[in-house]
Amino acid sequence: MLDVALSFAVILAVFLVLPLIIGQTEHKVMAHMQSRLGPMYAGRFHGWAQLIADGVKFAQKEDVIPAAADRRIFMIAPGVALVPYLVVMIAIPIDRGLVAVDLDLGLFFVLAVMGVGVLGSIMAGWASANKYSVLGGMRSAAQLMSYELPLVLAASSVAMAAGTLSLPGIVEAWQWWWLPWQAIGAVVFFMAGLAELRRPPFDMPIAESEIIMGPITEYTGMRFALFMLSEYVGIVVLSFLTTVLFLGGWHGPLLPGWLWTLVKVFVLAFVVIWLRVSYPRLREDQLQKLAWAGLVPLALVQLALTGVVKVLT
Repeated sequence: MLDVALSFAVILAVFLVLPLIIGQTEHKVMAHMQSRLGPMYAGRFHGWAQLIADGVKFAQKEDVIPAAADRRIFMIAPGVALVPYLVVMIAIPIDRGLVAVDLDLGLFFVLAVMGVGVLGSIMAGWASANKYSVLGGMRSAAQLMSYELPLVLAASSVAMAAGTLSLPGIVEAWQWWWLPWQAIGAVVFFMAGLAELRRPPFDMPIAESEIIMGPITEYTGMRFALFMLSEYVGIVVLSFLTTVLFLGGWHGPLLPGWLWTLVKVFVLAFVVIWLRVSYPRLREDQLQKLAWAGLVPLALVQLALTGVVKVLT
């Protein structure tokens, strides 16, 4: 019992600290890519003070709720957006034996709970009594329905290859030659995950140039900060899941297993940041075409290829 409690405490600490580190990394990386002096040098040339300044700014802002809003749903929507990602973390392994709960159906659990997070954006859009917010919430729902299918299909190919739905079991079964074998599924899973997180270039629900900030247009102060935090926690979860399913988790030479996991996670988080800086936002029709005409067929090809290899071997 003590070992379980200790593992849970360690994992919770890691997952609560990592989103802040990745948030700071995004400030720093984007500052260098875009030549923004504030995030680059705030805090004796390291930029660490920018994150603290943003936190203080959010804490000091007035908490405003529109008069026509549904107050109860408006207030709980940020929690609905954040909590599912925190719940998912209990089933993600960091190292061999270092997982809070090893679920036999861990992959199903993770994918099901992650889908709940988007409800926070839908609730926020509907409750805000703002046409731009409602439109952003509808776009969030459309993205979830479009990209959930390729996400699940890509994850299913790995489960088929490993012969288990347990996340630690998938890592244990992983072999180096899975890298080329499951490469298509990895790309599909990562892109679909980005779309579900509404990260650029899939940020149509919060397109500032079109609908201000979409579902969170009316949010201020700490509630707005919770939505931002849920985005960074989502990046952590997506990076961990991609690492566990497609990159071998803790497998690697020389370094400790937990360190290999974190290295892979930070590389993937850097890719997420790089994509935000480098690529323009897609149109809504391009978004749907990519999902249904691009990622879904690729995921089905990966699933068929996995089945053929399993039968032959």
